[in-house]
Amino acid sequence: MDMDGQRVEFHPVNAGSKTFHWILTLALLLIVPSISSTLAFANRLHWSLLLQYISTAYSVFESFFLDFPDNVDNHENRTSKGTSWFLSVLLGVTIFVGTLINGSNLVINKFYPHWQTKGEYGITNKIYKTLSFVVVLTGWVRVCMAPVALFGFCYGNKTGQCIAHGIMGSAFIGYSFVLCLVLVVPWIRKHQLTNGTTNFKSQEFFDSTVMCAWGIVNTFTEHRWGREAWSMGDYQHTAMGIIWWSGGLLGMYLARGNRRTFVPALLLIFTGYSMSQHAQHLAISTKVHALFGLALMGAGGTRIIEISFLLHDKACSETGKILSFQYFPPFCLTLSGVLFMAANEEQLHLVHDLGSDHSAYILVVSSAAFLIFLWILLCLVFYLRLVGYDENGELGISSNEYHHINATDAEEFELGDLSDEDETPGGSTTQI
Repeated sequence: MDMDGQRVEFHPVNAGSKTFHWILTLALLLIVPSISSTLAFANRLHWSLLLQYISTAYSVFESFFLDFPDNVDNHENRTSKGTSWFLSVLLGVTIFVGTLINGSNLVINKFYPHWQTKGEYGITNKIYKTLSFVVVLTGWVRVCMAPVALFGFCYGNKTGQCIAHGIMGSAFIGYSFVLCLVLVVPWIRKHQLTNGTTNFKSQEFFDSTVMCAWGIVNTFTEHRWGREAWSMGDYQHTAMGIIWWSGGLLGMYLARGNRRTFVPALLLIFTGYSMSQHAQHLAISTKVHALFGLALMGAGGTRIIEISFLLHDKACSETGKILSFQYFPPFCLTLSGVLFMAANEEQLHLVHDLGSDHSAYILVVSSAAFLIFLWILLCLVFYLRLVGYDENGELGISSNEYHHINATDAEEFELGDLSDEDETPGGSTTQI
């Protein structure tokens, strides 16, 4: 429908070199730090630091010599460039902390030797792992900011909308990562089978707590109560905040005692419905928002099916294995997050000006969701392999197997197997 109107032709400048620059940034500032963070959490410090050295070298070089200039004034906007510099500094601090752990920090070794903190465990190691994960989050922001800088989005009164779409879309993807983490890591997934039902809080308790907190903030920040007139956007965002803290309180109550509950999933369904009915200025924008709402409703609906009918209110299946259907809710969250990030008004104006329609655009954005979800699962499975588990959550057979044998096992082995007696045909015994 939008194609019937007059559109401005868009001709990107130096599209080939800019695309290569973005792909290089994606690889070295997001994918490589993701692998490095996984190695760090598996206590593979030397390999983790090596990859971070590579990312730091590229980040510093990019900050000095490479830009994502737009077509207006041929300069990269300050937010995008500032993110690049912040990431370079953050990587440098992360490497500094890492060298404190493995004892390779030349400055500390020479001037402050008493500050050395070798070892895999301790506060320094925890700080290093935290910084490694923050590097991944910052790399995500850097990669997402690059197209914004290239195409000149989010200036003036459009900045707030872009920030909202970026934060909320990334939050849904982050929620997907949390659900995948709980699903894939075996000692989280199987805790009810091995530890009873009262030693842990259920996933829905934490979900409800976060939703309640976000709802309270959203209720009182989207509109300045008593200071300005109400607009349609104020009604929509404030109402969403009210239902999130209301449902969050109910979810926290129902999830007490490590019980499962439907409330967080139901809040996703309500939010998805609201977004699917969110009319926009362009028909292409309305359709993208509608699919975003359907994806979010799909995440909530399939989550209820998983909890109530598939797992029967347990943390995992009776066998402790991952069922194929359980991957569907987090994937829907990833899809909804990517769609929402790609649904800001200026970006869809650009798609309109390029002559594309909503169906082709949705297919490309959905392809990105598939790849992001794949990368989340690959990182988690890679971590499991590094610590000695296979994809089913079982201990694998490897050269490091002896690290998993405790003193009791060794004692039983010596007393039971090495002291067995073997009977001879004549009735005598032979000591083994």
